[in-house]
Amino acid sequence: MKTVIHRADSRGYANHGWLQANHSFSFANFYNPEKVHFGALRVLNDDIIAPKMGFGTHPHDNMEIITIPLKGILKHKDNMADEWIPVKPGEVQVMSAGTGVQHSEINGSIEEHLGLFQIWIMPNKQDVKPRYDQKSFDVKDRKNKLQTLVTSIDENHEGSLKIHQNVVISIIDLDKDTSFTYSLKSQNQGVYVMTVFGDVLINGNVLGTRDAIGISDTESFEIKASEASSLLFIEVPMTF
Repeated sequence: MKTVIHRADSRGYANHGWLQANHSFSFANFYNPEKVHFGALRVLNDDIIAPKMGFGTHPHDNMEIITIPLKGILKHKDNMADEWIPVKPGEVQVMSAGTGVQHSEINGSIEEHLGLFQIWIMPNKQDVKPRYDQKSFDVKDRKNKLQTLVTSIDENHEGSLKIHQNVVISIIDLDKDTSFTYSLKSQNQGVYVMTVFGDVLINGNVLGTRDAIGISDTESFEIKASEASSLLFIEVPMTF
């Protein structure tokens, strides 16, 4: 088993006033040659956006983008539909940028801060037709068991959103003193695990809120929660 630990306080941080951003991997003005990507996972940003503020229209291409709101309300608009679409906690949004897309993201509240994770995955197909989708997931379905959020568009998995890469993005909420074994799809895959909140033990490593561990070259590993905890799993090919 190979592991890499990324502590919460080792992330890149930028305070733009309206935006407080934490970067798990090199992004914008943050560059660390040891944190460029984890397999096909290129970006994991943990953003807090002030009321009524956000990102104006900007382009993307050949990237799979997943957004998970944690609190508040996100509003999204792109040139595929050109209308503001709300995305709330409990929902997940995916966008395949493909040949190119223009989009905007703003905090849809005039008084509450917006918190979200944004994930970028490098695709296994270039120049696909851009596409957008979102889905609501019942938080009760992740209590002490994996809830699968995103899988490959080439895989027949019902109930998940789809992107152009062999990924499994999932989440679990563990009760205190609960153990769980995570099994990878294959030894060609690795999984980046972020503790959304709580305190867990993975492979002898204690991980607190927003700490992360990248795990590869194994079939499975065990997690034990020492307090109520939530974990995000981003399983990706390590070579692509």
